[in-house]
Amino acid sequence: MQGTALWGWLGPILVTIFGGILRFVRLQDPRAIVFDETYYIKDAYSLIRFGVERITLGTDKDPIADKRLIAGDLDIFKQCPQFADCGSYVAHPPLGKWMIGAGEQLFGMNPFGWRFAAAVVGTLSILILARLARRMTRSTLLGCLAGLLLALDGLHLVLSRTALLDIFLMFWVLAGFACLVVDRDQARRRLADWRDSSPLPDLGPRLGVRWWRLGAGACLGAACAVKWSGVFFLIAFAVLSLMWDSGARRAVGLRQPYRGMFALDLPGALGALLAVPAATYVLTWTGWFVTAGGYGRNWEQATSSGPLFFVVDSARSWLQYQWQVLGYHTGLHLYHPYMSDPWTWPVLYRPVSFYYPADLPSSACGADKCSQAVLGVGTPALWYGALLALLGLIAWYVYSRDWRAGAVLLAYAAGWLPWFYYAVADKRTMYLFYMIPLLPFMVLALVLVAGLALGKQNAPPARRAAGAAAVGAFALIVLINFWWLYPVLAAETITQGQWWARMLTSSWVTVAPK
Repeated sequence: MQGTALWGWLGPILVTIFGGILRFVRLQDPRAIVFDETYYIKDAYSLIRFGVERITLGTDKDPIADKRLIAGDLDIFKQCPQFADCGSYVAHPPLGKWMIGAGEQLFGMNPFGWRFAAAVVGTLSILILARLARRMTRSTLLGCLAGLLLALDGLHLVLSRTALLDIFLMFWVLAGFACLVVDRDQARRRLADWRDSSPLPDLGPRLGVRWWRLGAGACLGAACAVKWSGVFFLIAFAVLSLMWDSGARRAVGLRQPYRGMFALDLPGALGALLAVPAATYVLTWTGWFVTAGGYGRNWEQATSSGPLFFVVDSARSWLQYQWQVLGYHTGLHLYHPYMSDPWTWPVLYRPVSFYYPADLPSSACGADKCSQAVLGVGTPALWYGALLALLGLIAWYVYSRDWRAGAVLLAYAAGWLPWFYYAVADKRTMYLFYMIPLLPFMVLALVLVAGLALGKQNAPPARRAAGAAAVGAFALIVLINFWWLYPVLAAETITQGQWWARMLTSSWVTVAPK
């Protein structure tokens, strides 16, 4: 690892502070319920108050109730005489809403409170990515570059300042992948230490308890407990971890690395990456199991015939509920003006307008027409650069079989390609911000290519200078592009002409035909 341990932490922390300032300053703006916040902030408050999601008086079609929320009037929940009548049918598991609710508990039922947790995990993800990239490249400079690029992405900023679930999904996916990379390093170190002091049998040794892989299982289970799409990453990363194990056994000279992996590594992997995620997922439903007000809970029947029947009937009711949610997701194909297909996401064809009030007075900006917008769009310079970097990684992996390129490409494919099936087979309603879990891997692709551009330490000075100039110029372009877009990412009041100037194409503005 190049550089000192001090700068290995200090550099990423400084970048994280910069990203945190961008995310926390004016976090309460806009002082309104933005896009689908109306669902999650009420479910989150209900979880904190009752332990389960409850039906509310306010809906997304009830602006009066939403304004009461912003004003601090918390008495919007129906008080039903029958608990079963109050349970709200929800489309997503509860963990992300519990995290949103933690901010509401700390700071109140107001925009800052319900966006606080999103800003926290968005900021922490910058630190995790910076440290992860440093570990993967053995370069503190490249680690800090990764954190900086993530801090400067528009979609990451918007979702870090909005109480939606996707930023929490991204956080847990990234944390799980980072744990697996640490586990990979530790497993290879254990094998190397063993090889120096032992003969080489066909299979090799057992590697003992692998705490980082257990941590990865918990994180990926948490991702699934935010949104079910986390399961795509769980499956891909489990396969990836086992391939790393077989590769490590082959690298130390074992004659049967795959057999050794299946015999010695697979049992532990099943516990860490199957049992632990499943237990984590079920644990997040604790409020539903221990209270009587959850949707489909059937509490009276479960408690009528002793503890064994309680467990059996509760499990049956819970599995039936999960099956209903699966049917909801596979049948979700209602038209939305900002829906888009997954093959258009990498080029930012159809971002989502999260907020655009139509009644701003001209005095707000000193012009005839004023705009205040939150547009869920990535920084174009970063996204288009990442697309080229990913194409470059394909060639690099074919040529070198570099594990880092393979891991990044697999993660990107796991998070993107499954949506093609839902787009073609189910005609499902989807949005550009579903790409947010892939963003850290897009940044990693850029950083790996930047490492190639910089060259090795012993490269000729002219070669190093040219590479540094190219990487620095790209980072500066991303910074300028982000600065230019910032007013329409963070709800600053500007003239409508200034707003139009920041719309890259008409597809960013116009309503798509049905």
